[in-house]
Amino acid sequence: MGPRPSLRLPFFIFKRPALMLIINMRYKDLFHNRKFRWLLAALAVVAPLEILSLFGLHLPFWAQIPLVTALAFFFGRRLLLSGLRSLFRLDFSNMNLLMTIAIGGAFYLGHWEEAAVIIVLFALGETLEDFGITKSQAALQDLVEKAPKTAQVRGKEGKVPVELVEVGETVIVKPGDQIPLDGEVTQGNSLVDEAAITGEPLPRNKFPGEPVFAGTINGSGYLEIRVTRQARDTTLSKIIQLTYQSAERKSQSQRFIEKFARLYTPSVVAAAFLLVLVPVFLLGKPFESWFIQALTLLIISCPCALVISTPVTIFSAIGNATQRGVLIKGGRFIEEMGRLKAIAFDKTRTLTRGEPTVSDVHTFNDLSPEEVLACAAGIETFSEHPIARSILARAKEQRVEPHRFENFQAVSGKGLKGECLVCFDSHQCLGNIRFVTEEHHAGDEVLKKVEEMERQGKTAIVISDHKRVKGVIGVTDGIRPESKPVVQDLLRMGITPLILTGDNRPSARFVAEQLGIERIIAELLPHQKVEELNRLIQEYRHVAMVGDGVNDAPALAGASVGIAMGAIGSDVAIENSDIALMNDNLAVLPYLVKLGKRAVAKIRFNTVSAVLIKFLFLSLALSGTSSLVLAIFADVGVTVLVVLNGLQLYGYKGE
Repeated sequence: MGPRPSLRLPFFIFKRPALMLIINMRYKDLFHNRKFRWLLAALAVVAPLEILSLFGLHLPFWAQIPLVTALAFFFGRRLLLSGLRSLFRLDFSNMNLLMTIAIGGAFYLGHWEEAAVIIVLFALGETLEDFGITKSQAALQDLVEKAPKTAQVRGKEGKVPVELVEVGETVIVKPGDQIPLDGEVTQGNSLVDEAAITGEPLPRNKFPGEPVFAGTINGSGYLEIRVTRQARDTTLSKIIQLTYQSAERKSQSQRFIEKFARLYTPSVVAAAFLLVLVPVFLLGKPFESWFIQALTLLIISCPCALVISTPVTIFSAIGNATQRGVLIKGGRFIEEMGRLKAIAFDKTRTLTRGEPTVSDVHTFNDLSPEEVLACAAGIETFSEHPIARSILARAKEQRVEPHRFENFQAVSGKGLKGECLVCFDSHQCLGNIRFVTEEHHAGDEVLKKVEEMERQGKTAIVISDHKRVKGVIGVTDGIRPESKPVVQDLLRMGITPLILTGDNRPSARFVAEQLGIERIIAELLPHQKVEELNRLIQEYRHVAMVGDGVNDAPALAGASVGIAMGAIGSDVAIENSDIALMNDNLAVLPYLVKLGKRAVAKIRFNTVSAVLIKFLFLSLALSGTSSLVLAIFADVGVTVLVVLNGLQLYGYKGE
């Protein structure tokens, strides 16, 4: 059989780039794959044969048939069977059918080297696709592997499967062991590594009464834990379940590509038939050369790269986010994060800590701040109110000893009264300005200070004795330290931050001024938040809502993307949000936006690249200047390109 230089290009044109792409993947796991190693060995055999055939040097016929048959059996068996079944069903949307026709055509023409190359390279492409999906799902598999399997139950011998442990039983966790179930510490204390759930690298101290979660790692202390949830209901189980569900939810890009492929592939099959019929039967051209172009058209039309590009990218992004303690419930929410134009924040427990803190202590009548704080802390010792705890915390922080009190009296909704055993004027009154002025006179200076604090969104706590107002303590909901950097990052990215809150307007305005947020909508009921969000979506189109996941559930559901803060241990937050920040860390928001933008850019690049390269080779095939080998190289090469490009998101750091 003589040389056919017009039918193909030299193998060395694509041999080096394809292999270098594979070698540069830097994923050792790929080379542990037995099939991949055999495919490389097969490629090492067929490559020289392809080169020799260019010069008219071929294996004897009796050697070619067994070689191609062996390759077809070991590497192309599934492909050929799938293609034949699709042929019998006339399912022309199956890419395996296209490859089967191309291989059959090469056999018919006696192009054994092309048949061998098609089989090996297509099998190699499939292996790379499988590896890409497996690698991009690695974080999901890590979650499953981290799920504890057994527990040591107090009073029972040996360890038992976690599925058999009931709520209320006590499990024993020794130093270095994995916490098997969600529960509450009843005895012992230890540092617990919660990175498996929150992504937070620093361990947390756990004392009796504090919650712990399945899949986290006990440090050097001994713990006894009362189980509060069965194995199927633990936070880790919900994360695993919802993460796998998110992987199954197709993104908008993926749905579009699959619809496109279902129409595109049959159209190319029809074009391939016309590419033979028109030149051969109407124009009298040679059958063999146009039959080869038709086969080339079928190979290059395979939408492998198009179909694989989006899932690999989405899985990689979801896996990356999971490592940072972010649960994303579907590919479309990754894409949506990349399209955001505005983010609406709830105020309390989102931009702020949700816990009152003393912001300032203002004194009158030449009293010292320490004296006023000591007296206020003394009377607040009898109260369980959050504001009382904040005043006591400030006294402890400044090492101020609270005064001793007796005859304590609490007036509901107003304040506290009592007799101080330290102060010269023993009767003390502490509460809001209206409560204090019921018994005592407050001058203009005091009233102005209270009004100033209230304009700043602070709660003014006034303390007075019989003769005078001693001081005003400002209490505010402390702003999270990461809130301002997050807002500034969003502004730099061209995203508008807003505040939607049920809190009063002065408080919301004060927080907004501190953070650099210009637009606030305050004093909203839950249903009004949804109405405002709908207006924002009409204005900006892509709007996220960030809230604590409990009272913000309707707003989270109504936004383009609902992002729940502090979702660890909260069923409501996990179930009602599209994205859950398990580690309660607002600072990951800019990273999520960048990850979304990067994912959208990669999906777009992969899609456009695949379409353009295929269009180029389709044009070559239609003009009669392409070849089978060049077509299979283009198909596998584009597949490798999009897989590698998508997998880069797995290690994305957010720079």
